Amino acid sequence: MFRGKAEMRLLSGTAHPQLANAIADYIGVPLGDATVSSFPDGETFVKINENVRGRDVFIIQPTCPPTNQNLMELLILVDAARRASAARITAVIPFFGYARQDRKDQPRVPITAKLVANLLVASGVNRVLTMDLHAQQLQGFFDIPVDHLYSMPVLLKDIKKRNIGDLVVVSPDVGGVKMASAYAQALGAGLAIVVKRRISATEIEAEHVIGEVEGKNVLLIDDLTETAGTLSGAAQILRKAGAKEVYAMVSHAPLTAMAGDRLRGSDIKELIATDSVPVPKLDGCKITVSSVAGLLGEGIKRIHDDESVTSLFEINGRPA
Repeated sequence: MFRGKAEMRLLSGTAHPQLANAIADYIGVPLGDATVSSFPDGETFVKINENVRGRDVFIIQPTCPPTNQNLMELLILVDAARRASAARITAVIPFFGYARQDRKDQPRVPITAKLVANLLVASGVNRVLTMDLHAQQLQGFFDIPVDHLYSMPVLLKDIKKRNIGDLVVVSPDVGGVKMASAYAQALGAGLAIVVKRRISATEIEAEHVIGEVEGKNVLLIDDLTETAGTLSGAAQILRKAGAKEVYAMVSHAPLTAMAGDRLRGSDIKELIATDSVPVPKLDGCKITVSSVAGLLGEGIKRIHDDESVTSLFEINGRPA
Protein backbone atom coordinates (compact mmCIF):
# COMPACT_ATOMS: atom_id res chain seq x y z
CA MET A 1 0.00 0.00 0.00
CA PHE A 2 1.19 3.52 -0.82
CA ARG A 3 2.43 5.38 2.27
CA GLY A 4 2.98 8.86 0.85
CA LYS A 5 5.91 11.13 -0.08
CA ALA A 6 7.49 8.79 -2.60
CA GLU A 7 9.20 10.65 -5.44
CA MET A 8 6.82 11.69 -8.24
CA ARG A 9 7.13 10.41 -11.79
CA LEU A 10 5.07 11.71 -14.73
CA LEU A 11 4.64 9.54 -17.80
CA SER A 12 2.64 10.06 -20.98
CA GLY A 13 1.33 8.04 -23.87
CA THR A 14 1.04 9.45 -27.38
CA ALA A 15 -2.57 10.68 -27.11
CA HIS A 16 -1.78 14.27 -26.10
CA PRO A 17 1.93 15.00 -25.49
CA GLN A 18 1.35 18.77 -25.61
CA LEU A 19 -0.95 18.63 -22.59
CA ALA A 20 1.37 16.25 -20.76
CA ASN A 21 4.30 18.62 -21.27
CA ALA A 22 2.22 21.60 -20.11
CA ILE A 23 1.22 19.72 -16.95
CA ALA A 24 4.87 18.81 -16.31
CA ASP A 25 5.86 22.48 -16.74
CA TYR A 26 3.17 23.57 -14.28
CA ILE A 27 4.25 21.06 -11.63
CA GLY A 28 7.96 21.64 -12.24
CA VAL A 29 8.71 17.94 -12.72
CA PRO A 30 10.17 16.70 -16.02
CA LEU A 31 8.13 14.28 -18.06
CA GLY A 32 9.52 10.78 -17.64
CA ASP A 33 11.30 8.93 -20.43
CA ALA A 34 9.11 6.23 -21.93
CA THR A 35 9.10 4.65 -25.37
CA VAL A 36 5.64 4.11 -26.82
CA SER A 37 5.58 2.70 -30.34
CA SER A 38 3.83 0.13 -32.52
CA PHE A 39 4.99 -3.10 -34.09
CA PRO A 40 4.33 -3.53 -37.84
CA ASP A 41 1.18 -5.54 -37.05
CA GLY A 42 -0.22 -2.68 -34.96
CA GLU A 43 0.52 -4.07 -31.50
CA THR A 44 1.60 -1.44 -28.96
CA PHE A 45 5.09 -1.60 -27.45
CA VAL A 46 6.00 0.27 -24.25
CA LYS A 47 9.25 0.58 -22.36
CA ILE A 48 9.82 2.87 -19.38
CA ASN A 49 13.42 4.06 -19.71
CA GLU A 50 14.00 5.18 -16.13
CA ASN A 51 13.61 3.82 -12.63
CA VAL A 52 10.07 3.98 -11.20
CA ARG A 53 10.55 1.47 -8.37
CA GLY A 54 8.90 2.87 -5.24
CA ARG A 55 7.80 6.03 -7.12
CA ASP A 56 4.40 7.73 -7.17
CA VAL A 57 3.62 7.40 -10.88
CA PHE A 58 1.08 9.51 -12.78
CA ILE A 59 0.29 8.41 -16.35
CA ILE A 60 -1.30 11.15 -18.47
CA GLN A 61 -3.42 9.81 -21.31
CA PRO A 62 -6.84 10.99 -22.50
CA THR A 63 -8.69 8.13 -24.20
CA CYS A 64 -9.76 10.29 -27.15
CA PRO A 65 -9.79 9.17 -30.80
CA PRO A 66 -8.26 6.84 -31.82
CA THR A 67 -9.96 5.65 -28.65
CA ASN A 68 -9.01 1.98 -28.70
CA GLN A 69 -5.37 2.72 -29.50
CA ASN A 70 -5.07 5.30 -26.73
CA LEU A 71 -6.86 3.10 -24.21
CA MET A 72 -4.55 0.15 -24.93
CA GLU A 73 -1.51 2.42 -24.63
CA LEU A 74 -2.73 3.50 -21.20
CA LEU A 75 -3.35 -0.06 -20.02
CA ILE A 76 0.06 -1.22 -21.25
CA LEU A 77 1.85 1.76 -19.66
CA VAL A 78 0.13 0.95 -16.37
CA ASP A 79 1.14 -2.70 -16.60
CA ALA A 80 4.74 -1.70 -17.33
CA ALA A 81 4.82 0.62 -14.30
CA ARG A 82 3.23 -2.02 -12.05
CA ARG A 83 5.76 -4.67 -13.12
CA ALA A 84 8.55 -2.13 -12.53
CA SER A 85 7.40 -1.92 -8.87
CA ALA A 86 5.87 1.57 -8.84
CA ALA A 87 4.53 2.38 -5.36
CA ARG A 88 1.28 3.86 -6.68
CA ILE A 89 -0.12 4.40 -10.18
CA THR A 90 -2.61 7.15 -10.93
CA ALA A 91 -4.23 7.23 -14.36
CA VAL A 92 -4.72 10.87 -15.37
CA ILE A 93 -7.52 10.71 -17.96
CA PRO A 94 -8.59 14.27 -18.91
CA PHE A 95 -11.14 12.83 -21.34
CA PHE A 96 -12.68 9.45 -20.48
CA GLY A 97 -13.65 7.63 -23.65
CA TYR A 98 -16.63 5.25 -23.69
CA ALA A 99 -18.27 7.35 -20.95
CA ARG A 100 -21.54 7.56 -22.92
CA GLN A 101 -21.97 3.79 -22.86
CA ASP A 102 -22.88 3.82 -19.18
CA ARG A 103 -26.15 1.85 -19.10
CA LYS A 104 -28.24 -0.73 -20.94
CA ASP A 105 -30.66 1.44 -22.89
CA GLN A 106 -31.36 -1.30 -25.45
CA PRO A 107 -31.56 -5.08 -25.28
CA ARG A 108 -28.28 -7.01 -25.56
CA VAL A 109 -25.90 -4.05 -25.42
CA PRO A 110 -22.82 -3.78 -23.17
CA ILE A 111 -22.06 -1.27 -20.42
CA THR A 112 -18.69 -0.44 -21.91
CA ALA A 113 -17.84 2.32 -19.43
CA LYS A 114 -17.93 -0.26 -16.63
CA LEU A 115 -15.80 -2.64 -18.72
CA VAL A 116 -13.17 0.10 -19.19
CA ALA A 117 -13.20 0.79 -15.44
CA ASN A 118 -12.63 -2.92 -14.78
CA LEU A 119 -9.77 -3.02 -17.29
CA LEU A 120 -8.05 -0.05 -15.66
CA VAL A 121 -8.24 -1.62 -12.21
CA ALA A 122 -7.12 -5.03 -13.52
CA SER A 123 -4.10 -3.45 -15.24
CA GLY A 124 -2.88 -2.03 -11.92
CA VAL A 125 -4.32 1.49 -11.60
CA ASN A 126 -4.57 2.54 -7.94
CA ARG A 127 -6.51 5.75 -8.49
CA VAL A 128 -7.98 7.83 -11.31
CA LEU A 129 -7.89 11.58 -11.93
CA THR A 130 -10.36 12.65 -14.60
CA MET A 131 -12.37 15.69 -15.66
CA ASP A 132 -15.97 16.44 -16.64
CA LEU A 133 -17.26 12.90 -16.99
CA HIS A 134 -20.26 12.59 -19.29
CA ALA A 135 -22.16 11.03 -16.39
CA GLN A 136 -20.93 11.58 -12.83
CA GLN A 137 -22.17 8.17 -11.72
CA LEU A 138 -19.24 6.66 -13.62
CA GLN A 139 -17.18 7.30 -10.48
CA GLY A 140 -19.18 4.48 -8.89
CA PHE A 141 -18.03 2.06 -11.59
CA PHE A 142 -14.59 2.01 -9.94
CA ASP A 143 -13.62 0.21 -6.72
CA ILE A 144 -10.63 2.56 -6.38
CA PRO A 145 -10.55 6.30 -5.56
CA VAL A 146 -11.63 8.63 -8.39
CA ASP A 147 -10.89 12.36 -8.28
CA HIS A 148 -13.32 14.10 -10.62
CA LEU A 149 -12.31 17.65 -11.59
CA TYR A 150 -14.41 20.27 -13.38
CA SER A 151 -13.21 22.55 -16.17
CA MET A 152 -15.77 25.17 -15.12
CA PRO A 153 -13.30 27.46 -13.25
CA VAL A 154 -11.06 27.59 -16.35
CA LEU A 155 -13.89 28.15 -18.84
CA LEU A 156 -15.58 30.77 -16.66
CA LYS A 157 -12.44 32.90 -16.67
CA ASP A 158 -12.37 32.68 -20.46
CA ILE A 159 -15.99 33.71 -21.05
CA LYS A 160 -15.84 36.52 -18.46
CA LYS A 161 -13.00 38.15 -20.42
CA ARG A 162 -15.41 38.75 -23.30
CA ASN A 163 -17.77 40.94 -21.23
CA ILE A 164 -20.81 39.71 -23.17
CA GLY A 165 -23.90 41.67 -22.21
CA ASP A 166 -27.53 40.46 -22.06
CA LEU A 167 -26.31 36.90 -21.69
CA VAL A 168 -28.47 33.80 -21.37
CA VAL A 169 -26.86 30.40 -20.73
CA VAL A 170 -28.51 27.64 -22.75
CA SER A 171 -28.43 23.87 -22.36
CA PRO A 172 -28.69 22.22 -25.81
CA ASP A 173 -30.64 19.34 -24.25
CA VAL A 174 -32.52 18.45 -21.09
CA GLY A 175 -29.66 16.27 -19.80
CA GLY A 176 -27.30 19.24 -19.57
CA VAL A 177 -29.55 21.49 -17.50
CA LYS A 178 -27.61 21.00 -14.25
CA MET A 179 -24.32 22.06 -15.86
CA ALA A 180 -25.90 25.03 -17.67
CA SER A 181 -27.62 26.12 -14.45
CA ALA A 182 -24.27 26.17 -12.62
CA TYR A 183 -22.78 28.40 -15.34
CA ALA A 184 -25.83 30.68 -15.34
CA GLN A 185 -25.58 31.13 -11.58
CA ALA A 186 -21.84 31.83 -11.70
CA LEU A 187 -22.30 34.38 -14.52
CA GLY A 188 -25.44 35.96 -13.10
CA ALA A 189 -27.19 35.14 -16.37
CA GLY A 190 -30.56 33.73 -17.36
CA LEU A 191 -31.14 30.08 -18.23
CA ALA A 192 -32.86 28.43 -21.20
CA ILE A 193 -33.13 24.92 -22.65
CA VAL A 194 -33.32 23.64 -26.21
CA VAL A 195 -35.43 20.51 -26.43
CA LYS A 196 -34.03 18.12 -29.05
CA ARG A 197 -34.78 14.81 -30.67
CA ARG A 198 -31.93 12.50 -31.76
CA ILE A 199 -32.43 11.10 -35.26
CA SER A 200 -29.17 9.12 -35.46
CA ALA A 201 -25.68 9.03 -33.96
CA THR A 202 -24.70 12.05 -36.09
CA GLU A 203 -28.00 13.87 -36.57
CA ILE A 204 -29.93 15.96 -34.06
CA GLU A 205 -33.24 17.70 -34.61
CA ALA A 206 -33.79 20.67 -32.29
CA GLU A 207 -37.47 21.24 -31.61
CA HIS A 208 -38.13 24.28 -29.43
CA VAL A 209 -36.74 26.58 -26.71
CA ILE A 210 -37.84 26.74 -23.09
CA GLY A 211 -36.93 30.17 -21.71
CA GLU A 212 -36.52 33.71 -23.01
CA VAL A 213 -33.74 34.30 -25.55
CA GLU A 214 -35.20 36.96 -27.84
CA GLY A 215 -32.84 39.91 -28.12
CA LYS A 216 -30.25 38.16 -25.94
CA ASN A 217 -26.74 36.87 -26.52
CA VAL A 218 -26.60 33.18 -25.71
CA LEU A 219 -23.92 30.80 -24.46
CA LEU A 220 -24.49 27.14 -25.29
CA ILE A 221 -22.95 24.83 -22.67
CA ASP A 222 -22.20 21.15 -23.24
CA ASP A 223 -19.69 18.60 -21.95
CA LEU A 224 -18.69 17.15 -25.32
CA THR A 225 -18.95 17.75 -29.04
CA GLU A 226 -17.56 15.61 -31.84
CA THR A 227 -19.66 16.39 -34.91
CA ALA A 228 -21.19 19.68 -33.62
CA GLY A 229 -24.64 18.37 -34.55
CA THR A 230 -26.25 19.20 -31.22
CA LEU A 231 -24.64 22.64 -31.01
CA SER A 232 -25.32 23.71 -34.60
CA GLY A 233 -28.92 22.50 -34.41
CA ALA A 234 -29.47 24.32 -31.14
CA ALA A 235 -27.86 27.50 -32.50
CA GLN A 236 -30.20 27.46 -35.48
CA ILE A 237 -33.34 27.25 -33.37
CA LEU A 238 -32.02 29.90 -30.96
CA ARG A 239 -31.50 32.33 -33.83
CA LYS A 240 -35.02 31.60 -35.07
CA ALA A 241 -36.23 32.38 -31.54
CA GLY A 242 -34.64 35.82 -31.75
CA ALA A 243 -31.24 35.33 -30.12
CA LYS A 244 -28.48 37.72 -31.17
CA GLU A 245 -24.95 36.28 -31.03
CA VAL A 246 -24.49 32.59 -30.24
CA TYR A 247 -21.39 31.31 -28.44
CA ALA A 248 -20.72 27.66 -27.60
CA MET A 249 -18.56 26.27 -24.81
CA VAL A 250 -17.63 22.63 -24.26
CA SER A 251 -15.33 20.71 -21.93
CA HIS A 252 -14.13 18.21 -24.55
CA ALA A 253 -13.82 18.79 -28.31
CA PRO A 254 -12.51 15.73 -30.21
CA LEU A 255 -13.75 17.37 -33.40
CA THR A 256 -14.19 15.50 -36.67
CA ALA A 257 -14.19 16.83 -40.24
CA MET A 258 -17.99 16.78 -40.08
CA ALA A 259 -17.79 19.22 -37.17
CA GLY A 260 -15.86 21.66 -39.35
CA ASP A 261 -18.52 21.55 -42.06
CA ARG A 262 -21.29 22.09 -39.54
CA LEU A 263 -19.56 24.88 -37.62
CA ARG A 264 -18.78 26.78 -40.83
CA GLY A 265 -22.43 26.65 -41.84
CA SER A 266 -23.81 27.32 -38.35
CA ASP A 267 -24.91 30.41 -36.43
CA ILE A 268 -22.18 29.85 -33.82
CA LYS A 269 -19.90 32.87 -33.60
CA GLU A 270 -17.22 31.14 -31.53
CA LEU A 271 -16.59 27.70 -30.01
CA ILE A 272 -14.63 27.68 -26.75
CA ALA A 273 -13.16 24.37 -25.56
CA THR A 274 -10.48 23.01 -23.26
CA ASP A 275 -7.35 21.16 -24.36
CA SER A 276 -8.41 17.93 -22.62
CA VAL A 277 -7.95 16.41 -26.09
CA PRO A 278 -5.99 17.74 -29.08
CA VAL A 279 -8.33 20.25 -30.72
CA PRO A 280 -7.82 20.35 -34.50
CA LYS A 281 -7.63 23.60 -36.42
CA LEU A 282 -10.62 23.71 -38.75
CA ASP A 283 -10.47 26.22 -41.59
CA GLY A 284 -13.14 28.88 -41.37
CA CYS A 285 -14.09 28.03 -37.76
CA LYS A 286 -13.33 30.30 -34.81
CA ILE A 287 -12.25 27.91 -32.05
CA THR A 288 -10.63 29.14 -28.84
CA VAL A 289 -8.80 26.65 -26.63
CA SER A 290 -8.42 27.15 -22.87
CA SER A 291 -5.77 25.04 -21.18
CA VAL A 292 -6.60 22.81 -18.22
CA ALA A 293 -2.92 21.95 -17.65
CA GLY A 294 -2.85 24.04 -14.47
CA LEU A 295 -6.05 22.48 -13.14
CA LEU A 296 -4.84 18.92 -13.77
CA GLY A 297 -1.36 19.77 -12.56
CA GLU A 298 -2.76 21.13 -9.30
CA GLY A 299 -4.83 17.97 -8.92
CA ILE A 300 -1.74 15.80 -9.41
CA LYS A 301 0.26 17.85 -6.87
CA ARG A 302 -2.46 17.55 -4.25
CA ILE A 303 -2.89 13.83 -4.75
CA HIS A 304 0.86 13.36 -4.46
CA ASP A 305 1.00 15.48 -1.29
CA ASP A 306 -2.08 13.77 0.22
CA GLU A 307 -3.99 17.06 0.21
CA SER A 308 -7.66 17.72 -0.51
CA VAL A 309 -8.70 18.47 -4.08
CA THR A 310 -12.13 19.73 -3.00
CA SER A 311 -11.22 23.42 -3.28
CA LEU A 312 -10.49 22.90 -7.00
CA PHE A 313 -14.25 22.38 -7.45
CA GLU A 314 -15.26 25.70 -5.94
CA ILE A 315 -16.54 28.76 -7.82
CA ASN A 316 -16.81 31.98 -5.82
CA GLY A 317 -16.60 29.93 -2.61
CA ARG A 318 -19.36 27.52 -3.66
CA PRO A 319 -19.00 23.98 -5.04
CA ALA A 320 -19.07 23.78 -8.84
